[in-house]
Amino acid sequence: QVQLVESGGGSVHPGGSLGLSCEASGNIFNIRDMNWFRQRSGEPRQWVAKITRPGETTYADSVRGRFTISRDNDRNSVHLIMGRVTPEDTATYFCNARILKLNSDYYADYWGPGTPVTVSS
Repeated sequence: QVQLVESGGGSVHPGGSLGLSCEASGNIFNIRDMNWFRQRSGEPRQWVAKITRPGETTYADSVRGRFTISRDNDRNSVHLIMGRVTPEDTATYFCNARILKLNSDYYADYWGPGTPVTVSS
């Protein structure tokens, strides 16, 4: 099986920074795109940032210039550095990865259980 687990959530003051990490484990052959999503209470899940295997990055307008996504292909991990946070960044953050399992012909999307981030003074 494949499992994604996020870490690093918590509380942070407005204007501060926080780092999130996500590690994939299991019978993994290859990982393509890795993403971060977030979901505010009562709202749909929202895409935040993407990084391809070679390291190309894209960001949602709401976080561009403040958040940085990175990955470590040797560790099957993805990271998100959240900078200059505001209360609007309060949400549960989920990592997502498109993974090809060993002995499989198809890539599939996998999700972590989420980690909460609260921005407040």
